[in-house]
Amino acid sequence: MSKATFDPRRFNLSNNMPFEQVLEQHVSRRKFIKGGLGISAMTVFTSMGLTACGANDKVVITPPTIPTLPPQSSAVLGFNSIDGSKTDAVAVPVGYSAYVLAPWGTPLNSKASAWKADGTNSSEDQANSVGMHHDGMHFFPLNDAGDDGLLCINHEYIDEVALHPNGPTFDANGKRSLIDEIRKEINAHGVSVVRIKLNNGWWEVVANDAHNRRFTGASVMDFTGPLAYTSYLETRYSPDGSQGRGTLNNCGNGSTPWGTYLTCEENWPEYFLNKGTLTPDQSRIGIATATSRYGWEHLAGADDERLDEFARFNITPEAANASQDYRNEANGHGYIVEIDPYNPNSRAVKRTALGRFRHEGCVFGHVVAGQAISFYSGHDARFEYIYKFVSDAVWDPVDANTSNRLATGDKYMNAGTLYVAKYNDNGTGEWLPLTLDAITQDGSNLASHFDSQAAIILNTAGAADLVGATPMDRPEWVAVDPVTGSVYLTLTNNTKRKDSTNPANPRLNNKFGHIIRWDEGDNATEFSWDIFVFGAPSAADAQTNLSGLDDLNQFASPDGLAFDARGILWVQTDNGAEELTSYTNDQMLAIVPSTLVDANGKQQVVSSSTQVQLKRFFVGPNESEVTGFAMTPDYKSLFINIQHPANWPYAAKASEATPAGITIRPRSATVMIRKDDGAEIGV
Repeated sequence: MSKATFDPRRFNLSNNMPFEQVLEQHVSRRKFIKGGLGISAMTVFTSMGLTACGANDKVVITPPTIPTLPPQSSAVLGFNSIDGSKTDAVAVPVGYSAYVLAPWGTPLNSKASAWKADGTNSSEDQANSVGMHHDGMHFFPLNDAGDDGLLCINHEYIDEVALHPNGPTFDANGKRSLIDEIRKEINAHGVSVVRIKLNNGWWEVVANDAHNRRFTGASVMDFTGPLAYTSYLETRYSPDGSQGRGTLNNCGNGSTPWGTYLTCEENWPEYFLNKGTLTPDQSRIGIATATSRYGWEHLAGADDERLDEFARFNITPEAANASQDYRNEANGHGYIVEIDPYNPNSRAVKRTALGRFRHEGCVFGHVVAGQAISFYSGHDARFEYIYKFVSDAVWDPVDANTSNRLATGDKYMNAGTLYVAKYNDNGTGEWLPLTLDAITQDGSNLASHFDSQAAIILNTAGAADLVGATPMDRPEWVAVDPVTGSVYLTLTNNTKRKDSTNPANPRLNNKFGHIIRWDEGDNATEFSWDIFVFGAPSAADAQTNLSGLDDLNQFASPDGLAFDARGILWVQTDNGAEELTSYTNDQMLAIVPSTLVDANGKQQVVSSSTQVQLKRFFVGPNESEVTGFAMTPDYKSLFINIQHPANWPYAAKASEATPAGITIRPRSATVMIRKDDGAEIGV
């Protein structure tokens, strides 16, 4: 995610026991209880095969056979861990090559002019070109060979200095004054769907393809689930509460077993301004009260109905009722958004049943015929929570080959139970339901605090406070091991931790973060957990470097996280800790967790005896974040995103450094990586 300029701690004012205190009460950080819950082996459809020919053709998704699971992956990392890097270029292992693909401003159709290095492209150009600040992404194949497909790419936020010739323009009163400038900013947000093809060993964007499209901060989207058609979503634009405009701050992502893309709205609250009294949900989530992130609502004349595309960011109640102003506009944000990349005529859908908060990602768990589907998501802020949504509908394998993918999304994502995680000090955990009959810490139930399920969803974090969820250290991306079914989640950092040290949690001022792991129990409400790896500098003492990392795998602030279908876990960083930034830029590491087992076959964690299996594969250019992960079904092409680089890319070859003394307009971009011998990536 983008580095925050606010302190999210102020939004969670509950007294719920934070995770560090749970660890403090634990007997040992390496002896978490893994038994007693009857945990069964699990797997996921991380490598389902998808084939399609045209925009509206039926997508054929071949679900894998679900046999008795092997004890561990057969994958063995076949590259040497690379050194850290501090250059305006990417670094990859020997035997690999990396090239720039689909950078910000790449035209998707003939309506857009070519990207201009002086920043003079128009808002119309931007609406028809790849967006800014790439983040999460997914590859959707269009044929069996996997050499033709669609990349869905999130665009988290913008750099106004790079986006415009001379940065944003203000009038004499300090208000935004150029309509096209703000439209360009709104259009640079959202999601790009880009068709790419493999040509002579390298991927290229297919210009003017019917699949190419943009979802921006202004695109019309449908609401479904508990909040749809309620007064909470009533606005001047949509009096019946059925539609809204735009998706913002799209960070992490996910996909579904029926072949759709999930994009997640993260730090969206700061885009809106309420100059009056905040509602409880607005206070809890962090709506701006003095100035919004980009000042879109301040455009001169924005109170004119003709310019309500900007006025909607001012959510101060100013009219007689909600159908006459935009007091509820922010209520239409903070969701998981489903997109059908195969159908360019479809609208995006906001799935409100999965909760409203600062979603970092959304990943589905073990999929079994006749059983409900689970989706996991973290609330990315200090002392926030981890959530799970369990569908009412049970999985029917026929739906993997549906021709109406969004209708299938309605089936599995509109009705179900939303849970929040509570971690116990004995290595077990509970999923607490966020329903009207859920018991709160004071012995009442949520019905005593909310009048409907829609009201609970609107203030998801507030409801989680009441039931006693465990505040975590910035929950970010989630990944599910296709071999063991274990769920992994990055906890990026928490410099507000000030409690005393102890064997289970010995670090004050957690600047380096860690990755937590859990296994589901025999029912939807129980799980067991441990800490898989602690980030740290190699030179730190043993009370800080708890996983025994060395120079070749030291890292901090784990963020992006993904498994490929072979069981390799890829870990990306968004680091700001000076102990590591002096050594290396942000990076991506790899490890095969299921192979870390003891003599009895029990899963182990990263430690001084196993850390050699964690290897650094990739390093990004100066000042960038390494984020987003996608891989082709044959494992021979890997896609990674570079966000907010300082002075990159200089050339088509991503590893070619910008020469000293040369300054370029930086462009976020996807990096495509191939092995020089054409073999599988990573092994």
